[in-house]
Amino acid sequence: MLLGFMAVGFALVYRLNRDSPPPPQTAAVLVPDGAEVVSALSSDGTIQVTYSVGGSVSLAIFDAGTGELVRTIEIGRR
Repeated sequence: MLLGFMAVGFALVYRLNRDSPPPPQTAAVLVPDGAEVVSALSSDGTIQVTYSVGGSVSLAIFDAGTGELVRTIEIGRR
């Protein structure tokens, strides 16, 4: 009987954790005026936006929860 209660308890905990909603993400991020977005993706709690402005290409990494700019990386050519 104890095993039956344990099984029901494990099933409830499993379902509660499995069906939990995903963490909220910011609704918008800002890139410089005149920038053309090349690509954007959401990965590992970040939003990564590659954009082109003035002939240079940059990658901006934003925190997905707050929308705050974490880092900007300029992508150069050889």
